[in-house]
Amino acid sequence: MKPDLPCLLALLCLLHSDAESVWGTTATSTHFPTTASTSFLTSDFSTSSTSTSGSGWPSSSSKSQSLSNFTGSKDDHGTCQCSVILPDTTFPVERVERLEIIAQTVTKKFEKELSIVKEYVQLISVYEKKLSNLTVRIEIMEKDTISYTELDFELIKIEVKEMEKLIKQLKVGFVGSSVIVDQLEVEIRNMTVLVEKLETLDKNNVLAIRRQILALKEKLKECEDSKVENLPAVPPPPAPGSCAHGGVVNISRPVMIQLNWRGFSYKYGAWGRDYSPQHPGKGLYWVAPLNTDGRYLEYYRLYNTLDDLLLYTHARENWIAYGQGGGTVVYKNNMYVNWYSSRDIAKVNLTTNTVALTRTLPDAAYNNRFSYANVDWQDIDLAVDENGLWVTYATEASTGNMVISKLNDTTLEVLNTWHTKQYKPSVTNTFMVCGVLYATRTLNTRTEEIFYYYDTNTGKEGKLNIVMQKMQENLQSINYHPFEQKLFVYNDGYLLNYDLVFQQIPQ
Repeated sequence: MKPDLPCLLALLCLLHSDAESVWGTTATSTHFPTTASTSFLTSDFSTSSTSTSGSGWPSSSSKSQSLSNFTGSKDDHGTCQCSVILPDTTFPVERVERLEIIAQTVTKKFEKELSIVKEYVQLISVYEKKLSNLTVRIEIMEKDTISYTELDFELIKIEVKEMEKLIKQLKVGFVGSSVIVDQLEVEIRNMTVLVEKLETLDKNNVLAIRRQILALKEKLKECEDSKVENLPAVPPPPAPGSCAHGGVVNISRPVMIQLNWRGFSYKYGAWGRDYSPQHPGKGLYWVAPLNTDGRYLEYYRLYNTLDDLLLYTHARENWIAYGQGGGTVVYKNNMYVNWYSSRDIAKVNLTTNTVALTRTLPDAAYNNRFSYANVDWQDIDLAVDENGLWVTYATEASTGNMVISKLNDTTLEVLNTWHTKQYKPSVTNTFMVCGVLYATRTLNTRTEEIFYYYDTNTGKEGKLNIVMQKMQENLQSINYHPFEQKLFVYNDGYLLNYDLVFQQIPQ
Protein backbone atom coordinates (compact mmCIF):
# COMPACT_ATOMS: atom_id res chain seq x y z
CA MET A 1 0.00 0.00 0.00
CA LYS A 2 1.35 3.43 -0.93
CA PRO A 3 2.00 5.59 2.16
CA ASP A 4 -0.40 8.47 2.71
CA LEU A 5 1.40 11.86 2.40
CA PRO A 6 -0.12 13.53 5.47
CA CYS A 7 0.85 10.53 7.55
CA LEU A 8 4.39 10.71 6.21
CA LEU A 9 4.64 14.41 7.08
CA ALA A 10 3.28 13.78 10.55
CA LEU A 11 5.88 11.07 11.11
CA LEU A 12 8.72 13.37 10.04
CA CYS A 13 7.57 16.03 12.48
CA LEU A 14 7.46 13.47 15.24
CA LEU A 15 10.97 12.23 14.53
CA HIS A 16 12.33 15.75 14.35
CA SER A 17 10.73 16.99 17.57
CA ASP A 18 11.19 13.94 19.83
CA ALA A 19 13.97 11.83 18.33
CA GLU A 20 15.38 10.72 21.73
CA SER A 21 12.18 9.05 22.84
CA VAL A 22 11.43 7.40 19.49
CA TRP A 23 14.99 6.22 18.62
CA GLY A 24 15.20 3.71 21.47
CA THR A 25 11.94 1.90 20.63
CA THR A 26 11.25 -0.87 18.19
CA ALA A 27 7.81 0.34 17.02
CA THR A 28 5.95 3.63 17.36
CA SER A 29 2.37 4.51 16.38
CA THR A 30 1.47 8.22 16.04
CA HIS A 31 -1.89 9.79 15.24
CA PHE A 32 -2.23 13.21 13.52
CA PRO A 33 -5.31 14.91 12.04
CA THR A 34 -5.27 15.51 8.29
CA THR A 35 -4.76 19.05 7.08
CA ALA A 36 -4.65 20.60 3.60
CA SER A 37 -1.56 22.62 4.37
CA THR A 38 0.73 19.67 4.14
CA SER A 39 0.71 19.35 0.35
CA PHE A 40 3.31 22.07 -0.31
CA LEU A 41 6.04 19.99 1.47
CA THR A 42 5.78 17.03 -0.87
CA SER A 43 8.51 18.04 -3.26
CA ASP A 44 10.87 19.08 -0.44
CA PHE A 45 10.59 15.69 1.18
CA SER A 46 11.12 13.68 -1.98
CA THR A 47 14.19 15.62 -3.23
CA SER A 48 16.00 16.35 0.02
CA SER A 49 19.59 15.02 0.17
CA THR A 50 21.16 17.29 2.80
CA SER A 51 23.04 15.53 5.68
CA THR A 52 23.29 16.98 9.14
CA SER A 53 26.60 16.93 11.00
CA GLY A 54 27.34 16.50 14.70
CA SER A 55 23.74 15.75 15.68
CA GLY A 56 23.91 11.95 15.45
CA TRP A 57 21.10 11.85 12.91
CA PRO A 58 21.62 9.82 9.73
CA SER A 59 21.74 11.42 6.28
CA SER A 60 18.51 11.96 4.34
CA SER A 61 19.22 8.95 2.11
CA SER A 62 19.60 6.65 5.09
CA LYS A 63 16.61 8.32 6.73
CA SER A 64 14.51 7.61 3.68
CA GLN A 65 15.66 4.02 3.82
CA SER A 66 14.82 3.80 7.55
CA LEU A 67 11.40 5.39 7.07
CA SER A 68 10.47 2.98 4.30
CA ASN A 69 9.45 0.44 6.96
CA PHE A 70 6.18 2.16 7.95
CA THR A 71 2.48 2.07 7.18
CA GLY A 72 0.00 4.92 7.21
CA SER A 73 -3.77 5.31 6.79
CA LYS A 74 -6.69 7.55 7.78
CA ASP A 75 -9.60 6.37 9.82
CA ASP A 76 -13.25 7.35 9.38
CA HIS A 77 -12.75 10.52 11.44
CA GLY A 78 -9.86 11.76 9.28
CA THR A 79 -7.16 10.93 11.85
CA CYS A 80 -3.79 9.81 10.44
CA GLN A 81 -2.45 6.58 11.95
CA CYS A 82 1.20 5.78 11.30
CA SER A 83 3.42 2.85 12.44
CA VAL A 84 7.19 2.70 11.98
CA ILE A 85 9.75 0.00 12.86
CA LEU A 86 13.11 1.45 13.90
CA PRO A 87 16.41 -0.42 14.47
CA ASP A 88 16.80 -1.98 17.98
CA THR A 89 19.56 0.04 19.66
CA THR A 90 18.66 -0.71 23.31
CA PHE A 91 21.44 -1.54 25.88
CA PRO A 92 22.16 -5.34 25.78
CA VAL A 93 21.50 -6.10 29.47
CA GLU A 94 20.88 -9.82 29.02
CA ARG A 95 24.14 -10.30 27.14
CA VAL A 96 26.12 -8.48 29.87
CA GLU A 97 24.53 -10.67 32.56
CA ARG A 98 25.45 -13.79 30.63
CA LEU A 99 29.02 -12.52 30.30
CA GLU A 100 29.18 -11.88 34.07
CA ILE A 101 28.01 -15.45 34.83
CA ILE A 102 30.54 -16.88 32.39
CA ALA A 103 33.31 -14.74 33.97
CA GLN A 104 32.44 -16.00 37.48
CA THR A 105 32.43 -19.63 36.30
CA VAL A 106 35.79 -19.21 34.59
CA THR A 107 37.25 -17.57 37.74
CA LYS A 108 36.17 -20.49 39.94
CA LYS A 109 37.64 -23.01 37.51
CA PHE A 110 40.88 -21.05 37.39
CA GLU A 111 41.17 -20.93 41.20
CA LYS A 112 40.53 -24.67 41.42
CA GLU A 113 43.16 -25.45 38.80
CA LEU A 114 45.58 -23.03 40.50
CA SER A 115 45.23 -24.88 43.81
CA ILE A 116 45.93 -28.18 42.03
CA VAL A 117 49.01 -26.67 40.41
CA LYS A 118 50.28 -25.45 43.81
CA GLU A 119 49.81 -28.93 45.26
CA TYR A 120 51.72 -30.50 42.38
CA VAL A 121 54.51 -27.94 42.78
CA GLN A 122 54.92 -29.08 46.41
CA LEU A 123 54.97 -32.73 45.35
CA ILE A 124 57.54 -31.96 42.68
CA SER A 125 59.73 -30.24 45.28
CA VAL A 126 59.62 -33.30 47.55
CA TYR A 127 60.49 -35.70 44.76
CA GLU A 128 63.22 -33.43 43.45
CA LYS A 129 64.94 -33.83 46.83
CA LYS A 130 64.45 -37.60 46.72
CA LEU A 131 65.81 -37.69 43.19
CA SER A 132 68.84 -35.67 44.30
CA ASN A 133 69.48 -38.08 47.17
CA LEU A 134 69.16 -41.06 44.83
CA THR A 135 71.64 -39.45 42.43
CA VAL A 136 74.20 -39.08 45.21
CA ARG A 137 73.69 -42.66 46.35
CA ILE A 138 74.11 -44.07 42.87
CA GLU A 139 77.23 -41.96 42.27
CA ILE A 140 78.71 -43.47 45.43
CA MET A 141 77.75 -46.94 44.24
CA GLU A 142 79.44 -46.29 40.89
CA LYS A 143 82.70 -45.20 42.52
CA ASP A 144 82.73 -47.70 45.40
CA THR A 145 84.27 -51.12 44.97
CA ILE A 146 82.24 -52.77 47.73
CA SER A 147 79.56 -55.22 46.62
CA TYR A 148 75.97 -54.23 47.17
CA THR A 149 73.27 -56.66 48.09
CA GLU A 150 70.05 -57.25 46.23
CA LEU A 151 68.23 -55.36 48.98
CA ASP A 152 70.16 -52.16 48.21
CA PHE A 153 69.05 -52.27 44.59
CA GLU A 154 65.48 -53.19 45.50
CA LEU A 155 65.17 -50.16 47.81
CA ILE A 156 66.35 -47.85 45.04
CA LYS A 157 63.98 -49.49 42.57
CA ILE A 158 61.05 -48.96 44.92
CA GLU A 159 61.85 -45.27 45.33
CA VAL A 160 62.23 -44.82 41.56
CA LYS A 161 58.90 -46.58 40.98
CA GLU A 162 57.21 -44.27 43.47
CA MET A 163 58.51 -41.26 41.56
CA GLU A 164 57.44 -42.78 38.23
CA LYS A 165 53.94 -43.24 39.62
CA LEU A 166 53.79 -39.62 40.78
CA ILE A 167 55.05 -38.31 37.45
CA LYS A 168 52.29 -40.22 35.63
CA GLN A 169 49.69 -38.69 37.94
CA LEU A 170 51.15 -35.23 37.35
CA LYS A 171 51.05 -35.62 33.58
CA VAL A 172 47.39 -36.60 33.69
CA GLY A 173 46.19 -33.83 36.01
CA PHE A 174 48.71 -31.03 35.41
CA VAL A 175 47.35 -28.04 33.51
CA GLY A 176 49.76 -25.56 31.97
CA SER A 177 53.44 -25.75 31.07
CA SER A 178 54.72 -29.30 31.55
CA VAL A 179 58.43 -28.63 30.88
CA ILE A 180 59.45 -29.38 34.49
CA VAL A 181 57.34 -32.55 34.61
CA ASP A 182 58.79 -33.79 31.31
CA GLN A 183 62.32 -33.08 32.53
CA LEU A 184 61.72 -35.01 35.75
CA GLU A 185 60.27 -37.92 33.78
CA VAL A 186 63.40 -38.10 31.63
CA GLU A 187 65.68 -38.00 34.68
CA ILE A 188 63.72 -40.75 36.42
CA ARG A 189 63.83 -42.90 33.28
CA ASN A 190 67.60 -42.40 33.09
CA MET A 191 67.87 -43.35 36.76
CA THR A 192 66.03 -46.63 36.11
CA VAL A 193 68.39 -47.50 33.26
CA LEU A 194 71.42 -46.66 35.40
CA VAL A 195 70.28 -48.94 38.24
CA GLU A 196 69.75 -51.79 35.79
CA LYS A 197 73.27 -51.29 34.39
CA LEU A 198 74.76 -51.31 37.88
CA GLU A 199 73.07 -54.65 38.58
CA THR A 200 74.63 -56.21 35.46
CA LEU A 201 78.25 -55.30 36.39
CA ASP A 202 80.84 -58.01 36.79
CA LYS A 203 79.97 -59.12 40.32
CA ASN A 204 82.90 -61.51 40.53
CA ASN A 205 85.45 -58.71 40.18
CA VAL A 206 83.57 -56.64 42.72
CA LEU A 207 83.57 -59.53 45.21
CA ALA A 208 87.30 -60.08 44.68
CA ILE A 209 88.04 -56.45 45.43
CA ARG A 210 85.84 -56.63 48.51
CA ARG A 211 87.83 -59.62 49.81
CA GLN A 212 91.04 -57.65 49.37
CA ILE A 213 89.57 -54.73 51.29
CA LEU A 214 88.50 -57.03 54.12
CA ALA A 215 92.00 -58.51 54.29
CA LEU A 216 93.52 -55.02 54.52
CA LYS A 217 91.07 -54.12 57.27
CA GLU A 218 92.12 -57.18 59.26
CA LYS A 219 95.80 -56.17 58.97
CA LEU A 220 94.98 -52.62 60.09
CA LYS A 221 93.08 -54.00 63.05
CA GLU A 222 96.07 -56.12 64.04
CA CYS A 223 98.28 -53.03 63.89
CA GLU A 224 95.88 -51.08 66.07
CA ASP A 225 95.69 -53.91 68.58
CA SER A 226 99.48 -54.10 68.79
CA LYS A 227 99.69 -50.36 69.53
CA VAL A 228 97.27 -50.43 72.45
CA GLU A 229 98.50 -53.61 74.11
CA ASN A 230 100.18 -51.68 76.91
CA LEU A 231 97.34 -49.14 77.39
CA PRO A 232 94.76 -49.55 80.19
CA ALA A 233 91.63 -51.39 79.15
CA VAL A 234 88.63 -49.27 78.13
CA PRO A 235 85.33 -50.35 79.72
CA PRO A 236 83.16 -52.08 77.12
CA PRO A 237 79.78 -50.61 76.22
CA PRO A 238 76.83 -51.95 78.19
CA ALA A 239 75.41 -55.25 77.04
CA PRO A 240 72.11 -55.14 75.12
CA GLY A 241 69.23 -54.86 77.57
CA SER A 242 71.58 -53.96 80.44
CA CYS A 243 71.43 -50.87 82.66
CA ALA A 244 75.12 -51.02 83.63
CA HIS A 245 75.76 -47.44 82.48
CA GLY A 246 75.44 -43.88 83.69
CA GLY A 247 72.63 -42.78 81.39
CA VAL A 248 72.34 -41.27 77.92
CA VAL A 249 75.15 -38.84 77.07
CA ASN A 250 74.91 -38.62 73.27
CA ILE A 251 72.94 -39.72 70.22
CA SER A 252 73.88 -40.62 66.65
CA ARG A 253 72.74 -38.91 63.50
CA PRO A 254 69.39 -40.17 62.21
CA VAL A 255 69.14 -43.06 59.79
CA MET A 256 66.06 -42.73 57.60
CA ILE A 257 64.47 -46.12 57.15
CA GLN A 258 61.70 -45.01 54.79
CA LEU A 259 58.40 -43.19 54.46
CA ASN A 260 55.50 -44.84 56.28
CA TRP A 261 53.51 -47.26 54.12
CA ARG A 262 50.42 -45.00 53.87
CA GLY A 263 52.30 -42.04 52.35
CA PHE A 264 53.57 -38.59 53.29
CA SER A 265 50.04 -37.28 53.98
CA TYR A 266 50.03 -39.39 57.16
CA LYS A 267 52.36 -37.21 59.21
CA TYR A 268 51.27 -38.46 62.65
CA GLY A 269 51.82 -41.88 64.13
CA ALA A 270 54.35 -44.20 65.76
CA TRP A 271 56.59 -47.14 64.94
CA GLY A 272 59.03 -49.46 66.68
CA ARG A 273 59.94 -53.03 67.49
CA ASP A 274 58.32 -55.41 69.92
CA TYR A 275 60.47 -56.07 73.00
CA SER A 276 60.26 -59.14 75.19
CA PRO A 277 62.86 -59.95 77.89
CA GLN A 278 62.46 -63.65 77.06
CA HIS A 279 63.21 -63.10 73.34
CA PRO A 280 64.91 -59.68 73.22
CA GLY A 281 66.21 -59.84 69.63
CA LYS A 282 63.27 -61.52 67.89
CA GLY A 283 60.47 -58.96 68.07
CA LEU A 284 58.18 -57.91 65.25
CA TYR A 285 58.49 -54.50 63.63
CA TRP A 286 55.30 -52.45 63.70
CA VAL A 287 54.15 -49.22 62.00
CA ALA A 288 51.01 -47.40 63.16
CA PRO A 289 50.29 -44.18 61.21
CA LEU A 290 47.29 -42.16 62.37
CA ASN A 291 44.65 -40.98 59.93
CA THR A 292 45.21 -37.59 58.31
CA ASP A 293 43.29 -35.92 61.17
CA GLY A 294 46.29 -36.72 63.40
CA ARG A 295 44.06 -38.37 66.01
CA TYR A 296 42.47 -41.65 64.97
CA LEU A 297 44.50 -44.89 64.84
CA GLU A 298 42.70 -47.18 62.42
CA TYR A 299 45.28 -49.39 60.65
CA TYR A 300 48.66 -50.80 61.63
CA ARG A 301 51.10 -53.21 60.01
CA LEU A 302 53.40 -55.90 61.38
CA TYR A 303 56.62 -57.15 59.74
CA ASN A 304 58.72 -60.16 60.72
CA THR A 305 62.03 -58.60 59.67
CA LEU A 306 63.45 -55.18 58.90
CA ASP A 307 64.00 -56.24 55.28
CA ASP A 308 60.29 -56.95 54.94
CA LEU A 309 59.51 -53.49 56.30
CA LEU A 310 61.96 -51.85 53.91
CA LEU A 311 60.53 -53.69 50.91
CA TYR A 312 56.86 -53.42 51.95
CA THR A 313 56.57 -57.19 51.68
CA HIS A 314 55.02 -59.97 53.83
CA ALA A 315 53.12 -57.44 55.91
CA ARG A 316 50.19 -58.25 58.19
CA GLU A 317 47.77 -55.35 58.10
CA ASN A 318 45.20 -55.10 60.90
CA TRP A 319 42.28 -52.76 61.57
CA ILE A 320 41.17 -51.42 64.95
CA ALA A 321 38.45 -48.93 65.78
CA TYR A 322 39.51 -47.36 69.07
CA GLY A 323 43.12 -46.09 68.95
CA GLN A 324 43.90 -42.42 69.62
CA GLY A 325 47.15 -40.46 69.35
CA GLY A 326 50.75 -41.49 68.71
CA GLY A 327 51.58 -42.75 72.22
CA THR A 328 51.37 -46.39 71.10
CA VAL A 329 53.90 -49.08 72.14
CA VAL A 330 54.29 -52.85 71.67
CA TYR A 331 55.53 -55.07 74.52
CA LYS A 332 55.51 -58.89 74.73
CA ASN A 333 53.40 -59.27 71.56
CA ASN A 334 50.73 -56.86 72.85
CA MET A 335 49.99 -53.36 71.57
CA TYR A 336 49.09 -50.73 74.17
CA VAL A 337 47.03 -47.75 72.98
CA ASN A 338 45.00 -44.89 74.39
CA TRP A 339 41.32 -45.79 73.95
CA TYR A 340 39.55 -43.27 71.71
CA SER A 341 38.06 -40.23 73.50
CA SER A 342 38.80 -41.54 77.00
CA ARG A 343 41.51 -41.88 79.65
CA ASP A 344 41.45 -45.68 79.20
CA ILE A 345 44.40 -47.81 78.08
CA ALA A 346 43.67 -50.81 75.83
CA LYS A 347 45.80 -53.94 75.55
CA VAL A 348 45.53 -55.54 72.09
CA ASN A 349 46.77 -59.05 71.37
CA LEU A 350 48.75 -58.87 68.11
CA THR A 351 48.23 -62.51 67.24
CA THR A 352 44.43 -62.26 67.23
CA ASN A 353 44.02 -58.46 66.90
CA THR A 354 41.52 -58.50 69.78
CA VAL A 355 41.26 -56.38 72.91
CA ALA A 356 42.53 -58.42 75.84
CA LEU A 357 41.97 -55.75 78.51
CA THR A 358 41.09 -52.09 79.08
CA ARG A 359 41.68 -50.07 82.23
CA THR A 360 41.22 -46.43 83.20
CA LEU A 361 44.33 -44.40 84.03
CA PRO A 362 43.29 -42.57 87.23
CA ASP A 363 43.00 -38.76 87.03
CA ALA A 364 44.74 -38.58 83.64
CA ALA A 365 43.86 -35.58 81.48
CA TYR A 366 42.76 -36.63 78.01
CA ASN A 367 41.32 -35.46 74.67
CA ASN A 368 44.10 -32.96 73.96
CA ARG A 369 44.07 -31.35 77.42
CA PHE A 370 47.83 -31.53 78.04
CA SER A 371 49.37 -32.97 74.87
CA TYR A 372 52.94 -32.36 73.72
CA ALA A 373 54.05 -29.23 71.88
CA ASN A 374 53.30 -29.45 68.13
CA VAL A 375 51.66 -32.86 68.61
CA ASP A 376 47.92 -33.19 69.32
CA TRP A 377 46.02 -36.05 70.97
CA GLN A 378 49.03 -37.48 72.80
CA ASP A 379 47.96 -36.74 76.36
CA ILE A 380 48.69 -40.38 77.29
CA ASP A 381 52.13 -41.52 76.09
CA LEU A 382 53.07 -45.15 76.70
CA ALA A 383 56.71 -46.29 76.81
CA VAL A 384 58.83 -49.43 77.19
CA ASP A 385 62.33 -49.84 78.64
CA GLU A 386 64.45 -52.47 80.35
CA ASN A 387 62.13 -52.40 83.38
CA GLY A 388 58.84 -52.87 81.54
CA LEU A 389 55.78 -50.74 80.69
CA TRP A 390 55.45 -47.02 81.58
CA VAL A 391 53.04 -44.17 80.90
CA THR A 392 53.64 -40.41 80.86
CA TYR A 393 50.69 -38.04 81.24
CA ALA A 394 49.42 -34.98 83.16
CA THR A 395 46.56 -34.33 85.55
CA GLU A 396 44.52 -31.34 86.61
CA ALA A 397 46.06 -31.67 90.07
CA SER A 398 49.58 -31.51 88.58
CA THR A 399 48.54 -28.34 86.66
CA GLY A 400 49.91 -29.82 83.45
CA ASN A 401 53.28 -31.02 84.80
CA MET A 402 54.35 -34.48 83.69
CA VAL A 403 53.39 -37.50 85.77
CA ILE A 404 55.20 -40.85 85.34
CA SER A 405 53.56 -44.15 86.28
CA LYS A 406 54.91 -47.70 86.20
CA LEU A 407 52.26 -50.15 84.94
CA ASN A 408 51.73 -53.85 85.37
CA ASP A 409 51.73 -55.02 81.75
CA THR A 410 49.37 -57.91 82.56
CA THR A 411 46.66 -56.06 84.53
CA LEU A 412 47.45 -52.42 83.55
CA GLU A 413 47.31 -51.46 87.24
CA VAL A 414 49.44 -48.52 88.37
CA LEU A 415 52.34 -49.84 90.47
CA ASN A 416 54.02 -46.53 91.34
CA THR A 417 53.80 -42.86 90.38
CA TRP A 418 56.29 -39.96 90.25
CA HIS A 419 55.48 -36.24 89.86
CA THR A 420 57.87 -33.99 87.92
CA LYS A 421 58.27 -30.21 87.77
CA GLN A 422 58.37 -30.13 83.98
CA TYR A 423 55.32 -28.70 82.16
CA LYS A 424 54.17 -31.32 79.62
CA PRO A 425 52.90 -29.00 76.80
CA SER A 426 56.39 -27.40 76.63
CA VAL A 427 57.93 -30.79 75.74
CA THR A 428 57.86 -32.18 72.18
CA ASN A 429 58.18 -35.86 73.24
CA THR A 430 59.63 -38.29 75.81
CA PHE A 431 61.12 -41.78 76.12
CA MET A 432 62.20 -44.07 78.97
CA VAL A 433 65.61 -45.75 79.42
CA CYS A 434 66.37 -47.81 82.54
CA GLY A 435 63.71 -46.04 84.57
CA VAL A 436 64.86 -42.55 83.51
CA LEU A 437 62.52 -40.25 81.60
CA TYR A 438 64.16 -38.15 78.87
CA ALA A 439 62.31 -35.18 77.31
CA THR A 440 62.98 -33.30 74.06
CA ARG A 441 62.23 -29.80 72.82
CA THR A 442 62.56 -28.03 69.47
CA LEU A 443 65.55 -25.81 68.72
CA ASN A 444 64.77 -25.23 65.04
CA THR A 445 63.28 -27.02 62.03
CA ARG A 446 66.20 -29.46 61.80
CA THR A 447 67.35 -29.82 65.41
CA GLU A 448 65.87 -31.11 68.67
CA GLU A 449 67.45 -31.16 72.08
CA ILE A 450 67.22 -33.79 74.82
CA PHE A 451 67.08 -31.17 77.53
CA TYR A 452 65.50 -32.78 80.61
CA TYR A 453 65.56 -36.00 82.60
CA TYR A 454 63.78 -37.47 85.62
CA ASP A 455 65.29 -40.51 87.33
CA THR A 456 62.61 -42.65 88.98
CA ASN A 457 65.35 -44.67 90.68
CA THR A 458 66.59 -41.69 92.72
CA GLY A 459 63.78 -39.12 92.36
CA LYS A 460 66.26 -36.61 90.88
CA GLU A 461 65.57 -34.41 87.86
CA GLY A 462 67.79 -32.06 85.90
CA LYS A 463 68.84 -30.48 82.63
CA LEU A 464 70.71 -31.99 79.70
CA ASN A 465 72.13 -30.63 76.45
CA ILE A 466 72.14 -33.42 73.86
CA VAL A 467 71.59 -32.19 70.30
CA MET A 468 69.40 -34.42 68.16
CA GLN A 469 69.24 -33.99 64.36
CA LYS A 470 65.98 -34.69 62.53
CA MET A 471 64.81 -35.02 58.92
CA GLN A 472 61.55 -33.06 59.15
CA GLU A 473 60.25 -30.34 61.45
CA ASN A 474 58.13 -32.21 64.04
CA LEU A 475 58.69 -35.39 66.05
CA GLN A 476 55.38 -37.19 66.54
CA SER A 477 56.59 -40.08 68.70
CA ILE A 478 59.76 -41.64 70.17
CA ASN A 479 60.02 -45.31 71.19
CA TYR A 480 63.06 -46.97 72.76
CA HIS A 481 64.12 -50.59 72.18
CA PRO A 482 66.17 -51.93 75.13
CA PHE A 483 67.96 -54.73 73.25
CA GLU A 484 68.97 -52.69 70.20
CA GLN A 485 69.50 -49.56 72.36
CA LYS A 486 67.94 -47.51 69.56
CA LEU A 487 65.26 -44.87 69.30
CA PHE A 488 62.46 -45.44 66.79
CA VAL A 489 61.22 -41.97 65.81
CA TYR A 490 58.17 -41.03 63.72
CA ASN A 491 59.15 -37.71 62.09
CA ASP A 492 56.37 -36.09 59.99
CA GLY A 493 55.58 -39.43 58.35
CA TYR A 494 59.18 -40.69 58.03
CA LEU A 495 60.59 -43.60 60.04
CA LEU A 496 63.95 -42.78 61.66
CA ASN A 497 66.47 -44.71 63.76
CA TYR A 498 68.97 -43.33 66.29
CA ASP A 499 71.72 -45.10 68.27
CA LEU A 500 72.07 -44.01 71.89
CA VAL A 501 75.47 -43.47 73.51
CA PHE A 502 75.68 -44.18 77.25
CA GLN A 503 78.07 -43.00 79.91
CA GLN A 504 80.38 -45.88 80.68
CA ILE A 505 80.96 -46.92 84.27
CA PRO A 506 84.57 -47.94 85.07
CA GLN A 507 84.82 -51.49 86.35
